[in-house]
Amino acid sequence: MSDVRPRIRAPRDAAAGSSVNIRTLISHPMESGTRRDSDGTLVPRQIINRFACTFNGRSVIDMDIEPGVSANPYIEFDAVVDESGTFEFTWYDDDGTVYSATHEIAVS
Repeated sequence: MSDVRPRIRAPRDAAAGSSVNIRTLISHPMESGTRRDSDGTLVPRQIINRFACTFNGRSVIDMDIEPGVSANPYIEFDAVVDESGTFEFTWYDDDGTVYSATHEIAVS
C-alpha cells in the first residue's frame, strides 16, 4: 500500500523535564474485513493493529489497535523529556508491513 503516510506534529525543542504534546496521523484505509464490495465479496481486513513510540530507545507508548478504529488513525499523547533525543514512531499493519517515522527534539 504505497499511499500510507505517517505524519508527526511535535515541538522541535523543550525545557528539560517538561511535558510535550505529540500528535500522529497515518493515512490508511483501515478495512475491518466485514465490509463487502459492489460484487458482494468481503473486502479483506487490513488495519494498523499496533502503534508504538520510543524516545532514545525507551518505550513511551505501546498500544494495540482494534478494527473499530476509523480510517487514518489519529493518536495524541504527552511525553516528558529530560534530554535531547529522538522519538521513533512505529505502526504495524495486518499484512506485516511496518511504517515508521522519527522526530528529533532538543532539550535546553
